[in-house]
Amino acid sequence: MSIEMPLGPRFTGWFGELKTVFAQKLFLSSEYVDLNNITIRTRRGTTQIDHVIVSRYGVFVVETKNMSGWIFGSKDAPFWTKINRGDKLRFQNPLHQNEGHIRALSSLARIPPEKMHSVVVFRGDCSLRTQLPPNVLTGGYITYVKSKSQVVFTEAEVTRIVEAIKAGMLPKTHATHLKHVDHLRQRFESTTTCGKCGSPLVLRTVKSGGNAGNQFYGCSRFPSCRYVRNVG
Repeated sequence: MSIEMPLGPRFTGWFGELKTVFAQKLFLSSEYVDLNNITIRTRRGTTQIDHVIVSRYGVFVVETKNMSGWIFGSKDAPFWTKINRGDKLRFQNPLHQNEGHIRALSSLARIPPEKMHSVVVFRGDCSLRTQLPPNVLTGGYITYVKSKSQVVFTEAEVTRIVEAIKAGMLPKTHATHLKHVDHLRQRFESTTTCGKCGSPLVLRTVKSGGNAGNQFYGCSRFPSCRYVRNVG
């Protein structure tokens, strides 16, 4: 007899990542080099990347989200919304989040950004309820990866990129994870510095719509940076 125990969000996320790694091992051929759980230093602390697949067809940077419910969002919105049985959760636009990962990885391994592919994958019992770009997926993403057939790197370049990432990534330890979480907390709790690009935040007021009169912190580089943070 087996007893089902409720899974906490941390375990659920870990299990989802484990399934993704297994999927890569099963369906990606030897011409794709897959790396996972990569933490690298940035000028504002550290960033953690779920999966990176290096191939002659480009470098695929994969952000995974383990969620259940309806997902609403748009390419340019700073936040998306998940609705599950009446409960709402706002979360950072994962496309914007992955842009930061791509910039950091490009700088670390000297990879031209135009030869990198952003991929966002939602896992769990979820449904995308608004039209989103084709690189936002539910379930597997191997078909999307293999749809890119233009050769942009030589085999020697692939080897160099893989070695550069491995040399620059921080150890996969609990201490590394704790430091990364602390960096995130400091970044996204700040009311003076943009959590996305590091520019100063400005206190703004909503001028129209149902939220007119409400205040929020917005990046001073708007519209090139659309980061916002709630007041309080």
